[in-house]
Amino acid sequence: MNDIRKLAGQTVIYGFGTVVPRFLNYALLTPFYTRIFGLEQYGVVTELYAWMVLALVILTYGMETTYFRFAGKKAPAEKVYGTALISLFSTSALFLLAVSLCINQVSGFLGYEQHPEYIRMFAWIVAIDAFSAIPFAWLRNNNRPVVFSALKIINVVVTIVIAFFFLKIAPSLAEKGSTWIYKIWNPDFQVGYVFVANLAGSAITLICLIPFIFRMQPVFDRKLLGRMLAYSWPLLIGGMAGSLNEVLDKILLRRLIGGTEGLATVGMYGAGYKVGVLMSLFIQMYRFAAEPFFFEKAGSRDAKETYAVTMKYFVITALILFLGINLYPEAVRILIGDIFRESLIVVPIVSMGYLLLGIFINQSIWYKVDDKTIYGAWITLVGVAVTVAVNVIFVPVFGYIAAAWAHIACYLSMVIVSYFVGQKYYPIKYETGKIFMYIVLAVALLFVSMLLAGENKILNTVIDTLLLFIFFAVAEIRDKFFTLLFKRGS
Repeated sequence: MNDIRKLAGQTVIYGFGTVVPRFLNYALLTPFYTRIFGLEQYGVVTELYAWMVLALVILTYGMETTYFRFAGKKAPAEKVYGTALISLFSTSALFLLAVSLCINQVSGFLGYEQHPEYIRMFAWIVAIDAFSAIPFAWLRNNNRPVVFSALKIINVVVTIVIAFFFLKIAPSLAEKGSTWIYKIWNPDFQVGYVFVANLAGSAITLICLIPFIFRMQPVFDRKLLGRMLAYSWPLLIGGMAGSLNEVLDKILLRRLIGGTEGLATVGMYGAGYKVGVLMSLFIQMYRFAAEPFFFEKAGSRDAKETYAVTMKYFVITALILFLGINLYPEAVRILIGDIFRESLIVVPIVSMGYLLLGIFINQSIWYKVDDKTIYGAWITLVGVAVTVAVNVIFVPVFGYIAAAWAHIACYLSMVIVSYFVGQKYYPIKYETGKIFMYIVLAVALLFVSMLLAGENKILNTVIDTLLLFIFFAVAEIRDKFFTLLFKRGS
């Protein structure tokens, strides 16, 4: 149990590097953007960031996980670090060169032939973030969560400040007659400043990483790279499939609906999805802490027992967050502008989808520690197939609500397939009965909240708090959840 408390503690620390920056993003930038931009403009932001997620997965090609697997275990740490670092630098540089040489073709393919400048900045952001992945992995592997978190926060703070300056302060100065502002600000650029701000944040973060990049002298080993790529290419396929599961709906919506209406629908859906993605903040910070923890634990005799217990307590924690997000809708309404608020209908659906993704992340340890990463790729491709099918069949009929349900269908299919295949090759005795019971209880409590909701907001809050307390009580009575987390360990 001390291992679980250790993991919980590291998850909290990494939370400052994942939740705090992204929460600042959601709490400040999302309300800001959805009040500055219209549906179509915000659709541009949503769609291009969807493409960015996919591009980043391709350019990192599973090297983060591969680094954790090889560092100090299958090769000297300095060789693993140097090989991964130089490999990512080379591919990022080639990506930048290719986009620069084919900027018109790439812009046309993405549907932004009128704004190639967006794509240029897009390429630089992706290249810098991809290269930075290994230095950040080094910080995680060397137990430097505070530095990791500080740099992540610096990134988002810079992004917020610059975005606010160009989209709020600069227009205000222009209205007051300040002519000098036009030397650095173009009133017609608007959405472009979102990418300017992001690029500045990524560039400054990279500069801050320089001391850590050269902390260990990079040593490149061509043979080692071959072994690492053999391990990572299934992770690349799985990562691509996983990112498609996350972003394909934003890409398909515009094309399935068509025209400006399609882009406006992307903007509407993207706003509601942002709120639902609050669940993903927890999933991400948990993954950052859990991945090195799982690999470290893999060689111990009680590894499988630890993985099973971790799964149960992860689900309980995630469901508490799920209820916290969805039982208090008035609290999340302020995160988006008035014209976007009808999209809040997707929040419970999207957040439940991310809960299922978190369960899959826990399950995925079986093929990672057993060097069967190809199975992860195939399982994730099953999810892609489900995502495409649900979107193509149902989006033209039901609109963006179908895109939200596609997430649940996708991740549920992955959880089911991973469970049965994993039990064959690396059996773990998960407490599936309890896990299912907790999920049903959380969904039932949310349903009760919706049924009892009235005009009196204070009464609604009291009822919802009581419902949340019921879940707390069940978790404590059945599994001593809070006792475990807050008990002083030896």
